[in-house]
Amino acid sequence: MSTLTIPRLSERTHARLLRQAAENGRSVEAEVRAILDAAVGLPDESTPMAVRRESSEAGGVDIEPPDRTDPPQDATFS
Repeated sequence: MSTLTIPRLSERTHARLLRQAAENGRSVEAEVRAILDAAVGLPDESTPMAVRRESSEAGGVDIEPPDRTDPPQDATFS
């Protein structure tokens, strides 16, 4: 994961980013990532979809299902 620092960003721009992020239910950092991804033509995808795409491009992943022979048990909160 890369880090990007933007010096001398105007207060006006930062305020608009704050408002836009709030309107979209995201942090400012997530909003800026979405803006930059869209600017360079990357699809807007969730983390699970990104993992699925990456693993698919790498040839897939074989996952053994867990053993489900034990009966379910009640949760204890003590």
